[in-house]
Amino acid sequence: MEVTVAPNTSAAVASPASQVIDATPPGFAQRVMGLPMQRKLMLAGGIAAIFVIFAAMLLWGREGDYRVLYTNLSDKDGGAILAQLQQMQVPYKHADGGAAILVPADKVHDVRLKLASAGLPKGSVVGFELMESQKFGVTQFQERLNFQRGLEGELTRSIQAIASVQSARVHLALPNQNGFFREQQKASASVVLTLYAGRTLDRGQLAGIVHLVSS
Repeated sequence: MEVTVAPNTSAAVASPASQVIDATPPGFAQRVMGLPMQRKLMLAGGIAAIFVIFAAMLLWGREGDYRVLYTNLSDKDGGAILAQLQQMQVPYKHADGGAAILVPADKVHDVRLKLASAGLPKGSVVGFELMESQKFGVTQFQERLNFQRGLEGELTRSIQAIASVQSARVHLALPNQNGFFREQQKASASVVLTLYAGRTLDRGQLAGIVHLVSS
């Protein structure tokens, strides 16, 4: 009996050990590199989407909460308020298709007070379009009242077009006319103006307002 079996036995034992070491699973980077190109693109898109969502959440958190400042404003009031907000350096947003103006929640009350001190919003003035929207079957009294309101609104709009005028109110007294000429009363009017600070009306502008109302 020769002792020649030992080398063969050690070789048989050493062989499985070397196979276990070589069978170690590859790392994450190696797995990604081994994926098909389509899988790589899908993985990259998913990672990019996660980063975009995370960035959007950060930006939304920085912007803070916005509350409604005013809604259903006329075009003139809306433009004047936006110009005032830009001058005050107050950020704002639009909502409901532009029908509402939003500002940061912690500035709503302060901004409203400042805008009120500037005479904003002035409120919409109704003119002769009131006659177009009146319903069928109104009484003669309601028709006369709507006509008077429309005429007052048209005069108010014309007077507010003057650069120095901040707001205007026109009140008309239109007495009922009868068939007797001697008993007919003349119409009268009262005009109240609020001017911008530091501005005045010259004689020509005053005469124009008087002529406009009296005509």
